[in-house]
Amino acid sequence: MYEAVHARPDGESTVARFAATVASDGYDGVVVRNHTDARPDTDLESIADEYGVDVVDGAELVPEDVAHASGAIGNLREQATVVLVRGGTPDLNRFVAESPKADVLAGPMRGEGDVNHVIVRAARENGVRLEFDFSRVLRAEGGPRVQALRGLRKLRELVEHYDAPYVVSADAHSHLELRAPRELLAVGEEIGFDRDQIRGGLEEWGALAERNRERQSAEFISQGVERGRYEEDD
Repeated sequence: MYEAVHARPDGESTVARFAATVASDGYDGVVVRNHTDARPDTDLESIADEYGVDVVDGAELVPEDVAHASGAIGNLREQATVVLVRGGTPDLNRFVAESPKADVLAGPMRGEGDVNHVIVRAARENGVRLEFDFSRVLRAEGGPRVQALRGLRKLRELVEHYDAPYVVSADAHSHLELRAPRELLAVGEEIGFDRDQIRGGLEEWGALAERNRERQSAEFISQGVERGRYEEDD
């Protein structure tokens, strides 16, 4: 199982501190999902070797609008192993769900975000994972927490109905915000998920990393010719 985190300078804790904590918590690895303008300048492989966990080079695009996202996802695909794109509005959510170069639609229920059957079916057809973001359930109170619970419930029902791919995360910005797998399994059960769903969502980060690394290592055939699903847009 893996978690996906924001490390310094995007978050408060270093990549090394996150790696030490996920190792202690029983995770197999961690995806560093820093925003594109705040990716860490550090040797992820050496940190992985030191702490005995996989450290995955991820990046999270936070687009201003669909036009911004359209031009940036392809470029980011070449720079990071796992590509997340932040949703948060119905238009952005649908655009990301229809973008096969994106791995994860992050935070689809945040802000003004919402999902419907069209978005979830598009995510399934394009292999885009929908994120169950537990951050507000774990750290918010009152109305925001109630709203987060309502959003997760709606998303879960649609994902189950259409058998769409998904990931689970606490979206930690500090190692103190991390929760061990057993804690997320327990929280998930309390809010309507079953343990296998949560476990599967945590394992999916690792599956994505393994798949994309394989594609990256094999995609170059000759100058201007690539293998895989990441074709140039028309």
